[in-house]
Amino acid sequence: MTKLTTLAVSTRAKAGKGAARATRREGLVPAVIYGNKQEPEIVSIDPRLIMKELYRGGISSRVYTLAIEGGATASVLIRDVQLHPVSDAPIHVDFQRIAPGHKIHVAVPVAVEGEAPGVKRGGVLNVVYHSVDVEIDPSNIPEHFVADISGLDIHDTVRWTDLKGTEGAKLTGSQPSDLVIVSVAAPSVDADAEDAAAE
Repeated sequence: MTKLTTLAVSTRAKAGKGAARATRREGLVPAVIYGNKQEPEIVSIDPRLIMKELYRGGISSRVYTLAIEGGATASVLIRDVQLHPVSDAPIHVDFQRIAPGHKIHVAVPVAVEGEAPGVKRGGVLNVVYHSVDVEIDPSNIPEHFVADISGLDIHDTVRWTDLKGTEGAKLTGSQPSDLVIVSVAAPSVDADAEDAAAE
């Protein structure tokens, strides 16, 4: 289970582009909290908090507690962060309210652990999926799934069913249950080197 991170947000009275620009002039990022059959709530947040989370990685699958000005709180996922095209500074954030028991779709990162014997023998490690889209209860979202490659030889794979930490998670859409996550491919041989060896 992901450790909950608390982010402080301030309420905003007005919506619209003009109000959003005014919020940015104050050094804050306009944001909206939506979902869970509640009215959208317009807020603002310190851009340094968002940048810190972006640098941490795994932002799309991390559950946050928003401490809303006035004393209210909300459990949310960060669904979208719009960045300035030149400065890459955040200019808008979408938060989605979540509730335990209501499954949601998230992309959970895959952490590769171990050393593959096949790689030591010259094989090439191929991480097919760095994250996997799943349906899961928000209270059970892991920080990541684990792909243990310590037993992989050349041509071996780690599939969805081999991952650790997938309890309670279900693949979304038409993804097959034997989805290949990581593989060890045979070493690629340079054709010129082969020709030179044959001479």
